[in-house]
Amino acid sequence: MTIISETIAWLTDPANWSGPNGIPIRMAEHLAISATALFVALLIALPIGLWIGHTGRGTRVIVNGANLARAIPSLALIGILVPFTVLIDPQLGFRVLPTLIAMIALGIPPILVNTYTGVSEVDADLTEAARGMGLTEGHILRSLELPLALPVILGGTGSATVQIIATATLGAIFGFGGLGVYLTEGISQNNDGMVYGGVVLVAALALTAEALFTVLARRLAPPGVAVDRGSGGRTAGATATP
Repeated sequence: MTIISETIAWLTDPANWSGPNGIPIRMAEHLAISATALFVALLIALPIGLWIGHTGRGTRVIVNGANLARAIPSLALIGILVPFTVLIDPQLGFRVLPTLIAMIALGIPPILVNTYTGVSEVDADLTEAARGMGLTEGHILRSLELPLALPVILGGTGSATVQIIATATLGAIFGFGGLGVYLTEGISQNNDGMVYGGVVLVAALALTAEALFTVLARRLAPPGVAVDRGSGGRTAGATATP
């Protein structure tokens, strides 16, 4: 059998869709930890990105630091965290916490950078006109800059989600569940169908998540705002009025 036929056979085997090690359970585990990491990353990155995008303060240090963090290999980061997290909890500190923290850390940069980019590139004439109308800085951020930057922010969130889903797969090496289990078990059992079946499931999950954020970004884009995903997302031609 070829790898393709073995993968299809494994994915279509009803036995792999039931039980505690079945695909639905592993998918639920993968989604749960990914959603948790994304939520925490948003809580951290979004306010910082909005603040530096609106004020322009600390931009160089924060954005450069976020971009530098993107270069850290996922597995290396998890390995660095393990000695510290096991001190917090011997069980969760090895199986869950290092992977979760690494997912959060790797999800922050694209959200932060895109949020900063989206807000900072809103037409300065619009913000000055809003100030001339007597709007407060907080009102300008909430009612003008954030709506115009939203498609770019969602683009960064989609990129972060893909990074998080991919990193969650590595957690299986340290005993966490999720779809990564199929890769580790498949390699140990010399089962190519399981290995590549796991790869297909992870890829499908990541692509689906990114597609959802792309559609959402386009649907929520205000009139006159274009979304350019190829350059990381940016606002262009904003014509809305405050």
